[in-house]
Amino acid sequence: MSNIGSPITKVKFPKSELLPKEEKLEIKNKKKKYTIGVLKEIEKDEGRIPLTPFGAEQLINDGHKVIIQSGSGDKANFADSDYSELGANVSSTVSDIYQSDILIKILPFTLKEIKYLKRNQIIISSLHLANQTKEYIEALKKKKISAIAFEFIQDKNSCFPIVRSMSEIAGSTSILIAAEYLSNTLKGKGEMLGSITGVNPTEIIVVGAGTAGESATRVALGLGAHVKVYDKSINKLRRLQMNFGQQIFTSVYQPRVLASAIKSADVVIGAAKSFGFDNKHIITKSMVKNMKKNSIIIDISIDQGGCAETSKTTSHSDPVFTKYGVIHYCVPNIPARVSRTASYAISNVVSNVISDIGNSGEIRDYIKKYSENLSSLYMYNGVLINKDIADRFNMPFKDIDLILIAL
Repeated sequence: MSNIGSPITKVKFPKSELLPKEEKLEIKNKKKKYTIGVLKEIEKDEGRIPLTPFGAEQLINDGHKVIIQSGSGDKANFADSDYSELGANVSSTVSDIYQSDILIKILPFTLKEIKYLKRNQIIISSLHLANQTKEYIEALKKKKISAIAFEFIQDKNSCFPIVRSMSEIAGSTSILIAAEYLSNTLKGKGEMLGSITGVNPTEIIVVGAGTAGESATRVALGLGAHVKVYDKSINKLRRLQMNFGQQIFTSVYQPRVLASAIKSADVVIGAAKSFGFDNKHIITKSMVKNMKKNSIIIDISIDQGGCAETSKTTSHSDPVFTKYGVIHYCVPNIPARVSRTASYAISNVVSNVISDIGNSGEIRDYIKKYSENLSSLYMYNGVLINKDIADRFNMPFKDIDLILIAL
C-alpha cells in the first residue's frame, strides 16, 4: 500500500535527548545553589552594605541561601528584620557566615579575615590595589580563593558599573557638601549655593570632565551656580557639552588660565588625579593661597593622590581642615556618606553577578559564559590571573585563556 498522500507525523525530540550522556549530565547539573554570606564592615566610616534586602530576595528566589551578619545594614538604615522578612538568615555567629560558598563585603578582606576563609571559596569585594600589599595576595593564593573585585566588574558595553555609580554619587554629593560648608550652619561664609534673582550666583570650578566631574556639574547647574569645567581632553569636554545639551564654560587645562579663574571661585571640585604634567598637582599651593577666604575645595580624587597640592586625607568623623583660609574636604569614600543610596547601586550589580555565577554552575563556567567579566576575576582557585597585579608585586601569573583551555 502506498503512503503517498498520507499525512506524515513528525516526531520531535528534546535537544537534550540528542546529546551524548555526558553532555546531558552537564545540562542537568548546570545551575548551582550557593550559600552567600554578607560580613559586617569593621571600618567605622564605612556604612555601605553590598547586598540590600531586595538584592537578597532576588538571590533567595533563585534558590540560593543568604546569611547576613547581624547589624551589617544598620548604617544604611537596613534593619535585620528587613532581611529576615524576605527570607534571609540573620546570624550573630561569624563562624557560620565564613562557611558560606560566596562571601561578600564592601572593603577588601583584612589579613585577619582571610585567615578565617575556607579553601576554594569565592569572595567578592573591593580590592583597592593602590593600597594593597603582596602579603594580601599571597594570603589569598594559599587559601586557593577565587576573587572578584568590585572595581574590575564590567558590563557588556565595557563599562564599569560600580565604579561609575560611585563616581556619580561622589560628584553629585560633592556639590551638596559644598552647600553645607558655604552656609552658616558649618561656619561658612553664609552663602547659598546657587542663585536667586538679583544676587550673583556661586562660582564653581570643576577640574576633570569624567563621570564624577560631569555629575558635579549637573547638580551645580541645576542649583543655578555658574560652572567652569577644565580637562586636558577636548573629547571629554565635547562629550560633556553634548550630554548637557546646552552651552557651558569649558576649557582645556592651562595653569595660568586655571590660576586666574580660581581666584574668584567659591567652590573647587577636584575630580581628576593628574593631567599628566610630570605627576604634579593640578591645583598648586600658590593657587590655593590666592583663593577667597572661606572658599572650599572638595577633593574627590584624594584616594588617588588628590588634585590639590594642599590636600590630605580626612575622614567622615573629621572631614575638613583649613589651609591658607580655604576649607578642604578630602574624605576618600564620599559615597559612604549616603550609604543607603550607594548600597542599592552596588547591590544591583553584585546580586546579578552572583545570579549569573549560580546560573552558570561553577565559577569556571561563569567566566567562560560571561567573557566580559574575565577582568573582574583577578584570582582563580588561588592562581593569580591579573597581569597588572602580578607586575605590581613582581609575582607570577597565568593567562586565564590558557587556564580555560585546560578546563
